[in-house]
Parts: sequence; C-alpha cells; structure tokens
Amino acid sequence: MRRRRKESRVEGTRLFFATDVHGSDRCFRKFVNAGTFYGVQHLILGGDITGKSLVPIERTPRGFNATYLDHAYVDLTDAERAALEQRIRDHGRYPVTGTRDELLTLHEEEAREQVFRRVVVEGIRRWVELAEQRLRGTGIRCFVTPGNDDYWEIDEALQGSDVVEFVEGRRVSLDDRHEMITTGYSNITPWDSPRELDEPELAARIDAMCVGLESYRNLVAVIHPPPYNTDLDKAPAIDSDFRVQLEAGAPKIVPVGSTAVRDFVERAQPLLGLHGHVHESRAAQLVGRTLCLNPGSEYTEGTLCGAIVTLGDGEVLSHQFVVG
Repeated sequence: MRRRRKESRVEGTRLFFATDVHGSDRCFRKFVNAGTFYGVQHLILGGDITGKSLVPIERTPRGFNATYLDHAYVDLTDAERAALEQRIRDHGRYPVTGTRDELLTLHEEEAREQVFRRVVVEGIRRWVELAEQRLRGTGIRCFVTPGNDDYWEIDEALQGSDVVEFVEGRRVSLDDRHEMITTGYSNITPWDSPRELDEPELAARIDAMCVGLESYRNLVAVIHPPPYNTDLDKAPAIDSDFRVQLEAGAPKIVPVGSTAVRDFVERAQPLLGLHGHVHESRAAQLVGRTLCLNPGSEYTEGTLCGAIVTLGDGEVLSHQFVVG
C-alpha cells in the first residue's frame, strides 16, 4: 500500500516582504507573483522602489542605436528595440528613446532631471497597473511605500488604486490581531536623498504612527532603515568624496542604521521589524523580543530577495529568507 503523505500546515498570518528593488521590472514581477507562489496573504514592498539612471536609445533612419553594459547595439528593429528596453527595465534602469538632438539635451542637468522624473512616474504607473491585473480578486493585499531615494512625484501614482495600498506614514490592520506601521524615510545619509530626517524627527514620525495603538505585542513595524549597530546595518564606510575607506587593505565596515529605530525597537518591543536600506546586510536578529529582518537586495541582477514570515498571536511562528 502506498503510504499517504502527511500534510503539515502552519496556521497563522503569512506575509512576504521585499525592499530596495530600485526600478527593476523583473524584481517587481516576481514580487507581485510571490503572493500565490508562496501562499501568503500580504505582500509588502518596503521602500527605494525606483531606479537611478537613464539609458539613451538613438532613433536613426536605419533603426535604433544604443550602448548598454559595454555592448553596442546598431540598427535595431522596433521589436529588437522593445526587447532591449525591457532588458534595461529588468535591471532597474530607464530607457529613453529619441533622435540625436533630443538625446543631446539630456546633457543639461535640468532637462535630464525632468525626463528622469517623468519616466520614473511612468514606471510606477505601469507597476500599479500590473499589480491590479495580477492581484485583483485574489484576496492578497499589496502594501507599498516609497523609500528615502524615491521622488515625491511617485506618491500620487501609488494612490487611488483599489489593489495597491499606499501606506507611508500610516497604521493599518493586517487581520483582527496584527497591525502594521510603515515608513520609507531614513536617517541622514551621505547622498542627500529626498526623504531623509535627522534622528529626532524620524523618532517623532515613528511615534506618530503609533498613536491610538492598543498594544505593541502584535505590531509589525516596517521601517526602511535598520536599527543602528545590528547585523542588519553593516556597510562600507565612505568619505566625503564617496570613496570607500580601507582598513588593513579591506573595506572598513561600519554601522549605518538609525539610532531612532534602535531606540523605538528597544523601547516598544514590537512583534516584528522589517527593514532594508542596506543592500549588503541581509540578516535576522532579535532585539529584545523583536525579530528584525533585512532581506537585502540584488536588484541589479534582477534577483528578488525577500522574507516569508508567519505570524501568530504575540509570536513569530516562522521566518525564512528566499532569493529567486
């Protein structure tokens, strides 16, 4: 007789968390599909969701020319150009097509900035439409917040959807027990990004989201920067010219997280802390009773790093980092 496989199932609220996808179409598609693939009820995208650079594609009478990743593309057809554009988007960059004269205007900072902001917003609108197509009717909730690197203009593009929930600065209920607060703001960085606050201001923003909260026992705190001086916030030190500092011939590694986040976690002891910001510092660490996770980021490879977490009443039943 064939032995029947014993099925085991962990009851609880299941969520999938990813962050720092930085404009990668491939990572976002994987994020949207993670709900059904991993069997979770909640998808959470925790900040720094837009890309950082433009890739010009020149339109000529013979076709399209471009240079990307040290490869020259010459006289591409419309179909070949479309394939190249998708490859560029999959790796977190934005293709811009135009004539030589139109592309030469991108050398002017103001013109380049205007084009960049436009294509970033267009990219977010495409993502919202994709999420609506894939997730509507599934019962899977999708929470998104911008991060410190993201322009203000994308906020409007993320609002108004009946599928994608814009949760920056908000407290929402995940179920009848668990609540979630979310912010993509960070402590001050060397890059002077759009959404940075000094530590007292960041602390005040976090506390404001908790006003009216009955208990921290079942709170999920999605805060983009990790707690300071933990396994989640280690990064190479850089000087004022953005050069990596060396120590004994190797990059000097220092903590770059937030003291405000560390103080909040130690004082409030939420159930779970979900963080990002430091791509190279994938880690899980308990700070008191609070499990803090940073899944890291490998967006330049089109690889989605995430964490699957199962929540019980007052406890994290399981957590697992996944990469794919």
